[in-house]
Amino acid sequence: MPGIDESLLEAMRVPGARGALVVDWISGLALGAVGEAPGGDPEAAAAETAELARLSMESGTLGPADGGGSAGSGKEPPVQDLILTTADAYHLLRFVVTTFDSTVFLYLWLDRADGNLALARIRLAEMADRLVLG
Repeated sequence: MPGIDESLLEAMRVPGARGALVVDWISGLALGAVGEAPGGDPEAAAAETAELARLSMESGTLGPADGGGSAGSGKEPPVQDLILTTADAYHLLRFVVTTFDSTVFLYLWLDRADGNLALARIRLAEMADRLVLG
């Protein structure tokens, strides 16, 4: 089972990947980074994407229709992933589910011209399922 560094290197093998981060959405800190970061600063990218992640995870309207699910305790989070599109890129955030109260997500910056959004989403979900934190 891969750790943070291995997962980030795997993320960079996704066609069109420009950069990847593992981020704690509570603190906004990057736990790991590889490749480029939007704006050239991985810490700023981590903090800004953490805001999006936090808003989505704490939203009462974005969760399942039955109100189930929570971020932590090994249960599915209310939001699995976020996709933000810009003129030249896709920004994917995939929440990591663990047996403890996880507040971590994988972030992938994907070039829109060279990347495949569907493939990137599948690969990021697989990486999040295998990621070992610790």
